[in-house]
Amino acid sequence: MKRIYLAFAAVLMSAMAFSQGTLTGTVTDGELGGPLPGATVMVRGTSTGTSTDFDGNFTLEVNQSSGTLLISYIGFVSKSVPFTTTGSVGTIALQPDAEELEGVVIVGTGIIDLAKDRQTPIAVSTVKASEIALKGGNQEFPELLKSTPSVYTSKSGGGFGDARIQVRGFDQSNTAFLINGQPINGMEDGNMYWSNWQGVTDVASAIQIQRGLGSSKLAISSVGGTVNIVTKTIDSQEGGFVQAMVGNNNYLKTTASYSSGISEKGWAFTTLLGHWQGDGYNDYMSGSGQTYFFSVGYSPNENHTFNFLITGAPQNHNQRNRYTIATLLEKGLTYNDQWGILNGKFMNVSGNYYHKPIANLSWDWNISNKSQLSTVIYASYGRGGSVGLRTFASQGEDNFDLTGQYNYNRSLAPNEDGLIIARRNDNSRSADILRSSVNEHRWFGVVSNFNHKINDQLNFNVGFDGRSYHGEHYRRVVDFLGLDGWDDDTNNVQLGSDYVVTEAYSVNSWKATFHDTPRNQRIGYDNPENIRYLGVFGQLEYAKDKLSAFVQGAVSTQSNQRFDYFNYAVGDEKSEKVTNEGFNIKAGANYNLNEYHNVFVNAGHYSRQPYQDNMFLNFRNDVNPLLTNEKITGFEAGYGFRSSIFSANVNLYQTTWDDRVVSGSLSTGEGFYQFQGVKQLHKGVEVDFALRPMQNLRFNGYTSIGKWEYDGNATQTVYDDNQNVIAEGDPLYLDGVKVGDGAQFTIGVGGRYEFLKGLSIDADYNHYDELYAGFLPTDDEFTVPDNRGSVKLPSYGLLDAGLTYDWNVNQNYKLVLRLNVNNVLDEEYISESLTNIHAEAGDVTYKGVNVANQAYFGFGRTWNMSIRLKF
Repeated sequence: MKRIYLAFAAVLMSAMAFSQGTLTGTVTDGELGGPLPGATVMVRGTSTGTSTDFDGNFTLEVNQSSGTLLISYIGFVSKSVPFTTTGSVGTIALQPDAEELEGVVIVGTGIIDLAKDRQTPIAVSTVKASEIALKGGNQEFPELLKSTPSVYTSKSGGGFGDARIQVRGFDQSNTAFLINGQPINGMEDGNMYWSNWQGVTDVASAIQIQRGLGSSKLAISSVGGTVNIVTKTIDSQEGGFVQAMVGNNNYLKTTASYSSGISEKGWAFTTLLGHWQGDGYNDYMSGSGQTYFFSVGYSPNENHTFNFLITGAPQNHNQRNRYTIATLLEKGLTYNDQWGILNGKFMNVSGNYYHKPIANLSWDWNISNKSQLSTVIYASYGRGGSVGLRTFASQGEDNFDLTGQYNYNRSLAPNEDGLIIARRNDNSRSADILRSSVNEHRWFGVVSNFNHKINDQLNFNVGFDGRSYHGEHYRRVVDFLGLDGWDDDTNNVQLGSDYVVTEAYSVNSWKATFHDTPRNQRIGYDNPENIRYLGVFGQLEYAKDKLSAFVQGAVSTQSNQRFDYFNYAVGDEKSEKVTNEGFNIKAGANYNLNEYHNVFVNAGHYSRQPYQDNMFLNFRNDVNPLLTNEKITGFEAGYGFRSSIFSANVNLYQTTWDDRVVSGSLSTGEGFYQFQGVKQLHKGVEVDFALRPMQNLRFNGYTSIGKWEYDGNATQTVYDDNQNVIAEGDPLYLDGVKVGDGAQFTIGVGGRYEFLKGLSIDADYNHYDELYAGFLPTDDEFTVPDNRGSVKLPSYGLLDAGLTYDWNVNQNYKLVLRLNVNNVLDEEYISESLTNIHAEAGDVTYKGVNVANQAYFGFGRTWNMSIRLKF
């Protein structure tokens, strides 16, 4: 019997020995044929896993002789590969799929309109999570897209979060930005303020920019393009990371993230916390902020998936004034005079603070194998504003001494009550306050999309997009600078012109989240607004063999109402409710000629409602009598080529933006203007490519050539302060004038080379030309027939480089070291000009530009270095 036991034990030990072994294989790109470094390889049902190296190879020790490998990679469809013995499993090719992002279960798949390669007929570029993590560093979010055709980014004033982006010559108000399908452009003016979204780069799984009309089914007007930001929701496997980063000008950032993976009962949690701070590249431009992200998902069965997400990025950052080129050349390109000393304490008098948490609840319901319903309910609660001096005349040298004492409020005598109270218009330059221009909002919305598969070739979508927005705009005191109270001397019909405010409010972004400012503590103006929006959309898609096509349309209605508690008596604060309808229609088709070549075309037309800011005249409740919808028409055609080592795209486009109505205040401050019949024509060609001649070497590049001009002349109407017409029908000579603020010719090339296992270097060079100054048509230049148009700015090129060391410590831990150097050659360049002053004979110039222009210079050489531990 003993021998039988020994024999049984020997057999058991042999079986155990056989069950332990090594699996090897290579993971490749099923489209381009090259390796996929960093792909995740897991044994299903266990915590055993690894990642592929730069050549796409993996080695995995297993304790079983059979099972299933799960291979996943950002932007590709995950694949299950069974094995019945150890050894090589061969080459595993993953196919691209924008809906599968780094093992993340995308919730709200019917809402997030991500384009599919060789199927969706649009021009598209995608920045994946791995690239965001490596190249993001201390750069602003728009700069992640700068190596994209027809995209131009600028840091503007240079404060943290002050960057901007243009797509095909259209500014941010004409480019749609979405987070997980939730629209985030401002409801009043369509603008984006990236200081509110400092944490986006930390939580993004992918960023996809669809240039042109895009493929979004929402009733939005993506004229320049659509930027889809996809964040983490439910990670399919447990893991996380901790990261520390340092950079130029005392930049410091720490981040930690953890995901639980999906439990057996279908629950999953993901959280991320981060903090950043820095002195800023320009003088006295410090900033700091936090990032938080929390997501909980639940999938009770294969038919239902729920996810609740909340994220925010409270921040504070200093800003600076606009300066002429002459001033910056004299005092330094980083010059900033918006600071001083009060009682021995540093004080910046220009800045921004904001906290804009967003939350959404998503539900995906697989009704049947042919029908799905996706719904997202979201909310946004924003609190913050900009900081500045109330009486700008007080910035004289006798009051604002940059070399020592901050001289405010030293010579004022107390009143009969023993209080020191100053007035804004008492002609005393020895008194001032710091104020904040507050912008608050409460925004609720719901987006729902029903998809039905009619047959193997046809899919039908229908849904709606509803939004309710309430905004508050007013000013309040931040610091009395030694005063006991402030008489703003403003014409307030309800409170009189001599009421005194006595409360100061912190600009700490966390504290400001919970502030409630009564109306008797508001100064300057007090005008809330309500905006209601409802859109319905539908789409029909066809896909068979080599041909795919779609047609989609949307109709919407929007109501706007303004309130004014300064200029109107109690009970008369409301304007009339203005309601406008809009619509859009788009269609396109893609045809795959063979496995290598495809062509596509698309076209669309929008009738877009005017923004709130153009709806009411003179900062009062008077409705603009010339309100009209803007008309946008776009055409596009493209060609794509795919092979094992090379891919390329060529796109041709033309977009017409017509019936623009532009309103604003005259530069004299005494009246208002309105332009009618403003029309722009944007057309161009874009080329991009990717080349992988060897497994450890790859290149990418692009070029875009645009012609963005005003088409035809416009007319203007001028009003005095009492809304009387003082000039009507005067021509504005805009025909052929170049659209400013974005480079119309760009070219770039980049590459990455791994010269040792885990050690790689990469670089990108971007060149910008045909860049013109921004301008207002009120400039005298455009009231004469022979105007010289907009000022052309000097061309420039920027070289960015990075070094990465990626070390697999073991199967569970990976260490990534990264160094980024931006503007390696320390190029000095003008990124944008805020004025349009031409150089005359004898004028002082800088690279041919009149130094009287107010301009922003880009940053010189900057750097950041990080260490990230993945687990």
